[in-house]
Amino acid sequence: MSSITSGYLMAKKSGKKSNLPMDGVSRINSLKRNHRTAFMLNDKEKEAIESYCKKNKIRNKSKFMRETLLRTVMDHFLEDYPTLFDKKDMDKIRI
Repeated sequence: MSSITSGYLMAKKSGKKSNLPMDGVSRINSLKRNHRTAFMLNDKEKEAIESYCKKNKIRNKSKFMRETLLRTVMDHFLEDYPTLFDKKDMDKIRI
């Protein structure tokens, strides 16, 4: 085989190594999405989402819905987080 042919058949290895530390691999595995969740929409809901995504140039609807849902859930967690004082007392303190 000539050098041109052998170079064509074999891919060159890049000299770069992964920037992730060894524990980074386990972190990536823990962030991998393994659980599927599905929900149904009626025609008007689907049309509204399609329109919103088109208007705002959202290509990845799955990511958009996941982030929107989790943002709402996290906001509720932060609002409902147990505090040392009652809500009435906290409202009095606010300026």
